[in-house]
Amino acid sequence: MRFGGWQGAATVVALAAGVLFAASATTAQGTDLRAGRRLRLTELIALQQSEVARLDTRARRLGDEVAEKTEIAASRDSRVRSAQERADALMGAAGLLPVRGPGVEVSLDDAPRLGEGQERPGDPSPDDLVVHEQDVLAVINALWAGGAEAVTVMGDRVVATSSVRCVGNTLLLHGAVYSPPFRVAAIGDATRLVRALDDAPGVKVFRSYAVAYGLGYDVNRRTTIPMPAYAGPLTVGTGRAVRD
Repeated sequence: MRFGGWQGAATVVALAAGVLFAASATTAQGTDLRAGRRLRLTELIALQQSEVARLDTRARRLGDEVAEKTEIAASRDSRVRSAQERADALMGAAGLLPVRGPGVEVSLDDAPRLGEGQERPGDPSPDDLVVHEQDVLAVINALWAGGAEAVTVMGDRVVATSSVRCVGNTLLLHGAVYSPPFRVAAIGDATRLVRALDDAPGVKVFRSYAVAYGLGYDVNRRTTIPMPAYAGPLTVGTGRAVRD
């Protein structure tokens, strides 16, 4: 049986459509290819906030149970009591005790929005007008170098295992997301801390952008700064031996 011209064309179109559908299915792998339907990274982080809060509550409850059982064991076994005393002596250095004292507070903020008809000099890009991860880290590292005894970011205690990350123009620390202005506080000799901030190359770069484009950078001395103890996990998930 012979097909007419329109029937042959219809067959070709059907075959082509099938190939396209198969290619789309393979590429998508079960997901939506439309960019408008994809969740942005910031939205994914927001969706996890309730889960992080739930796990934090559970971790605190389990921590209280461990402390209670450890206290009972220490009262019955001298070896446990001795080990607990050694651990207690290290809690302050590890950031596991609340502290207070004099120091400085540093605030970093994005450049303000301009009004209608206003322009910025130098034609900056959007990245030039926001606080970045390296800016916050530059301030933290300068404060440690200046002899800081304790540091917080947005009131959250920073310890050796803390990791500060930026997602868009928000800051991610210990599972919580913060918006600018970002506040970094340090307890220590205020004069040394301010000098360390002034001398830090990374902080100098941010201050130059602050002058050029209006980003916020403020340093204030405080007579007393209360800081909470770090209450998060202390274990490191992954690690690699350093080879010479």
